[in-house]
Amino acid sequence: MKILIGLIIIAIGAFCQSSSYVPINKIKKWSWESYWIVQGVFAWLIFPILGALLAVPEGHSLMELYAADPKATLLTMLFGVLWGVGGLTFGLSMRYLGVALGQSIALGTCAALGTIMGPVLLNIFFPELNALQSLTASVIIGVIVTLIGIAIIGVAGGMKSASLSEEEKKEAVKDFNFPKGLIIALLAGFMSGCFNVGLEFGKGLNFGELTDPMFRTLPATLLVTIGGFVTNAIYCFYQNSKNHTWSDYKMGDVWANNLLFCCLAGILWYSQFFGLSLGRSFFEAGGTMDTLAFCILMALNVTFSNVWGIILKEWKGVSNKTIVVLILGIIVLIVSTFLPQLLG
Repeated sequence: MKILIGLIIIAIGAFCQSSSYVPINKIKKWSWESYWIVQGVFAWLIFPILGALLAVPEGHSLMELYAADPKATLLTMLFGVLWGVGGLTFGLSMRYLGVALGQSIALGTCAALGTIMGPVLLNIFFPELNALQSLTASVIIGVIVTLIGIAIIGVAGGMKSASLSEEEKKEAVKDFNFPKGLIIALLAGFMSGCFNVGLEFGKGLNFGELTDPMFRTLPATLLVTIGGFVTNAIYCFYQNSKNHTWSDYKMGDVWANNLLFCCLAGILWYSQFFGLSLGRSFFEAGGTMDTLAFCILMALNVTFSNVWGIILKEWKGVSNKTIVVLILGIIVLIVSTFLPQLLG
């Protein structure tokens, strides 16, 4: 029963994340780089700080926590910087493939690599932790099934690309470009996997028994998102200069509207990792479900993003066969979230 509760909490967070790009459609007049960094202030700074503070008992501070283990702190933030590259290309993948297909390919790659790379790299830097023991047969099978589900959805995306005319593709996704989008999505997935690597390096950054188990991963989450914010800020401000879009921030008539929807997008996005922290507290620490929690989150993100893709009519005009393949992929992803427990 505890495992089911944990999965439900993670699923709620995944649904929120998959919905986070819907408010962005309500943003007016701003260029991509302007709204991306403003929503990032909420998603990667404000809400993660508030979340991390929940893990700090009275009489202590976050800086005290980070200063106690500078090596883990720096490595966690470093992988956050690398994840930031994935965050940038992640947005571009949806620009060229749409919400459904872009998130499917990027998050699928992220799910697999993030789950595997975490213990592997942790074992290199901290061999005394014996992190590789978490990569059990159940974990590997769970990752493989997730990748199969992603691959099936990718096939559906290829069928969509082949069956629609250029005009129909543009109608569903304005800048649709499958080859370009595929390359960007794979890069986004690889770099985004660094998020879970960062969480692995920072999993000891809490106050132990003084911190509620539900909030123990949130200080590490903050470090990762700060690193990602730095990467995104540098790129977005560069784009502001290159495209002469600094004037976006001077549009007083849209600030109230855009700030509201950037804030909404930010809290929805952060909800996935807040939910991940809460959900993992219902799993056995270091067990199969705990190790696969990040992979499960990404699989559910893909599932819900494709639901949104259908709602937003990104699959409009495709054949029934393509829809069947898409639904099959979603079913496989749903099964992958429960399979590890059944195998265990």
